[in-house]
Amino acid sequence: MEEKMLPFYLLSLIVTVKAELLPGSCSFQDSICDYMSDPDFLSWTLSPSGHFITVEEQVQEEQGKAVLLGPDVDQQDWSCFRMVYQVTGSASLQVQKRTDGESFDQVLWTTQSPSDSWLIASIDLQNSTETFKIVIEGKLGEEEGSSVSIFEIKISDKYCIECDFEEDHLCGYTNERNRYMNWRVRRSDDTALNDGTGQYMYVDSTDTKSFQEVAKLVSPMTTEPISGCLSFQFQQYHAGDHLFSLFSRDQAGQYQELWRADLPENNNVNWSPETRVWMPVQVDLKAPYPIELVFEVAFNGPHGGYVILDQISFSPEFCNAGTEPTFDPSIANCDFESGYCRYVQTQIDSSLWRRMSVRPNIYTAGDHTTGAGSFLLANSRFSLQSGYVSRLFGPPMPGNQKYCLKFFYSLRGLSGADQVLSAYLYYGNGTKKEQIWTQNYKMKNVWIAVELTIQSQKNAQVVFISTCKNIWSCGSVGLDDIKVTLGDCALLASSVSPPSHCDFEAGLCGFTQDKEGDSGDWMLARGPTPTSYTGPRGDHTTGVGHYLHIEASVMLPGHKARLLSSSLRGSRETQCLQFYYHMYGSGIGQLSVYLQTGQENQDKLLWTSHGEQGISWLRASVNYQYDQQHQIVFEATRGASVRSDIAIDDVVFERGPCREYADDHIPHLRLSGNNNDIQSMNFK
Repeated sequence: MEEKMLPFYLLSLIVTVKAELLPGSCSFQDSICDYMSDPDFLSWTLSPSGHFITVEEQVQEEQGKAVLLGPDVDQQDWSCFRMVYQVTGSASLQVQKRTDGESFDQVLWTTQSPSDSWLIASIDLQNSTETFKIVIEGKLGEEEGSSVSIFEIKISDKYCIECDFEEDHLCGYTNERNRYMNWRVRRSDDTALNDGTGQYMYVDSTDTKSFQEVAKLVSPMTTEPISGCLSFQFQQYHAGDHLFSLFSRDQAGQYQELWRADLPENNNVNWSPETRVWMPVQVDLKAPYPIELVFEVAFNGPHGGYVILDQISFSPEFCNAGTEPTFDPSIANCDFESGYCRYVQTQIDSSLWRRMSVRPNIYTAGDHTTGAGSFLLANSRFSLQSGYVSRLFGPPMPGNQKYCLKFFYSLRGLSGADQVLSAYLYYGNGTKKEQIWTQNYKMKNVWIAVELTIQSQKNAQVVFISTCKNIWSCGSVGLDDIKVTLGDCALLASSVSPPSHCDFEAGLCGFTQDKEGDSGDWMLARGPTPTSYTGPRGDHTTGVGHYLHIEASVMLPGHKARLLSSSLRGSRETQCLQFYYHMYGSGIGQLSVYLQTGQENQDKLLWTSHGEQGISWLRASVNYQYDQQHQIVFEATRGASVRSDIAIDDVVFERGPCREYADDHIPHLRLSGNNNDIQSMNFK
């Protein structure tokens, strides 16, 4: 996603683009084309003089947003959505993708940054075999005078990084501002310089005011993973007096050199202004996470010549047939439900990490994945020794790549809890391991999430190590749900979260309290609930985050708290609702999930659980189908005593049916303390 400021007089030229506009494109000159305002919200209005649509007045305070619905788009090839827009005051703008069968729209791009000029948003649209709609949502906010305006929408059958620089908005390419040295647009009538009349990018050393001046031309940020062959053509004069390079740059600002122009003696070309020979370049590009291209020219002085750039294109096939495909990090993922995946132990350590499961009970937490599944346990008291190290090796991962490693650990047993678990990088060949993390939280029976960004120049393996020094310092530790993705953890965490997923870390995600049909409220909490011997010790998402619960101490027996989802679109397809629930306490009442249609007097029961279910977060998966608008209701009923706190977390709506549905029906157990101690562990 990249933004480029444009003066208004240039915008008037954009509508004369020669390229054919694909469905969903609109210049908003005389009409809004095939777009329409959703009548349930504020209206987008066509400006009579400025050739754009806008939302300016907040007529209904409770509905201070306008929704623009696009036509059906049937685009089976990769395409680029480009929008010229302006946001002022406290307004915001969001682009979404609506597909039949999905309860929620997919957020493609969003901004809340006001500007005093027009900007460009560039969004990659992946190949799709399904018809979809583009939905644009503008919110005005509370500040008086806020507005949202759209000048043009163009959808082209190209990648957003491709450009021939014929359009006045330059495909969203921008100069990284330098006071003296910048790329400029030039137009040529010289057929030797271009294939006919056209525009190209040009940077000249005569603009330099000091040594080592640098000009940077930056592409739009990719918004989808891409890999393939990047092509462009260039000319340069006085190549020995400047350096022309191409870099990729991620959202953290980290550069990686992709290509550098050879010196003239290696090109066998008479480099002179009269020659004007285009040099074609092909570069293999792997961009599994958002990056932007940076074309950089560094001049040594005012006699450093010039560089000309044109015809940037991209193909999803690598330039060289021998190029290794982008590494698939999912081979390092494991929830240990079906074995150890690609994680191994040495022969010496072969029995130290053991796969096990725990039946729901009131003393020991089960696994993180379902609450009743499998995880790995190191230093279990059944194989207790002194002075040994438990090592678990992950699969090899290629170097020169950035990874985000996420896993969960849980401290067990009665022994020490100091630095029980650590993670290392191992480079093989007997080299020394590099420590990248060590455990610091000491809470027991809580699954704590860990996220680590890993970057190494060499191939490496992640190694989980648990050390048992002696009987007093040998706490057992569980490991579960290891996941590796490409990219920086901090950037992945800051990306737009799907509206269909709610972990309650940023609020209620559109859920609301039912003020009419209940006698209590769901409360946002972090850590243990106020009443002892009931409720969770931490949330399911990270172990130290937020969840929703009912606080039984402020309710009476039989009182209900009802939580309503936002309005969901209906579908003829099966839908999946998945969530985690916690029902620990001797007085636990009942948790139920209902389908509310608004057309029937009684809600339809989809799922229910009653009575104490142990100290684990348990996963519930519910398949349902309804083809009209509806809401999902979570209803918790307070039990006989104050030890009746019920909690939910990590609510997900997905196009169904639910994956592994048959395995998710965790039995609703009536628990007694006599039969639910540590002996409920099952080693595999």
